[in-house]
Amino acid sequence: MDHIDYQILNCLKENSRENATNIGAKINLSTSAVIERIKKMESSGLIEKYTTMINQSVLGRKLVAFIYVSLGHAKYHDNFVKCVNENPSIAECYYIAGDFDFILKVVTYTGSTLEEVLKFIKFINGVSMTRTSVVLSTNKQDVCLLPDKPEF
Repeated sequence: MDHIDYQILNCLKENSRENATNIGAKINLSTSAVIERIKKMESSGLIEKYTTMINQSVLGRKLVAFIYVSLGHAKYHDNFVKCVNENPSIAECYYIAGDFDFILKVVTYTGSTLEEVLKFIKFINGVSMTRTSVVLSTNKQDVCLLPDKPEF
């Protein structure tokens, strides 16, 4: 990967629907060269997929919380993950090291709907403890991290 690939990725990060002609104009490269480089990054697995970011606040989902979860035993791991994946209010689930086993990112409508999600989690077989932190504001939300910038 070189500085040109980095520039292409930066354009795609800002708008994954940007066409190769516009990208080429921004970085002074031909359309065919941009297309070729994008295809190489896709085939190498560097570009995994293109997606849409949906503004959850517009949908009324204005409450974000992180729920830390401890399981009583490792044997509950697979069932816990299965249950979490079935709940549409749980946006992200991370298996972690430390005092807790998992961190869940919950995106929901109100305190009442957060309470429902919390009850759902506590009823999962093996959950021994939870701790919830409600997000007051989001200062950075970068869903696409670029590789380290190549030296020019």
